[in-house]
Amino acid sequence: MLRCQIDHITVTAPSLAVGAAYVQKALGIAPQVGGEHPRMGTHNLLLRLGDALFLEVIAINPQAPAPGRPRWFELDRLAPDALPTLSTWVARTPDIRASAAAAAEQLGEIEPMSRGALDWLITIPADGSVPLDGVAPALIEWQAATHPAARLEDKGLELVQLEIFHPAPVRVERLLASLELDGMFAVRSLAADSLRTAPYLRAHIQTPQGLRQLSLPA
Repeated sequence: MLRCQIDHITVTAPSLAVGAAYVQKALGIAPQVGGEHPRMGTHNLLLRLGDALFLEVIAINPQAPAPGRPRWFELDRLAPDALPTLSTWVARTPDIRASAAAAAEQLGEIEPMSRGALDWLITIPADGSVPLDGVAPALIEWQAATHPAARLEDKGLELVQLEIFHPAPVRVERLLASLELDGMFAVRSLAADSLRTAPYLRAHIQTPQGLRQLSLPA
């Protein structure tokens, strides 16, 4: 069975401190310490959104050596004064090679990654970009019996819906269908938002203070 599920949503930022402040302002809760990604020279913070779902804040680790290749999620392109943004998302699959082959879009090469004791396989384009104009997911296959979200503190957060805005919504829907993804997604035509001209994501998250959103900077 190759059905994929949303695994986590990712906020990119020029530093973890900036990203954490953005998340705390938006959701009313600060993310907890994650770890380092040695192969990418990055580190992260995390917030649980469900039993097998989490929010990640990721940034370049200034204490780590440069990886000698483009970092994932276009982090090398972030200016030092860039605003934190919900930039991408990751879909979990039980068979990453089969899911990548079935995908209607090229999602990148399959590479091994690690963070502390965690190991996984993930798709990463060679140039560090996010496919489909920044709205396609990376695919991930965890090599662990327990999902990492289960180890995080439960702060009462739940992802209600992920909206995907793109000028070619049919293309996005075709990709989601090829990955057998459904449920909490809503694909919107970019024409429905007169204030934006480039594709983007918007996450609706239930919090103890009510429904909140993560998206592009105002």
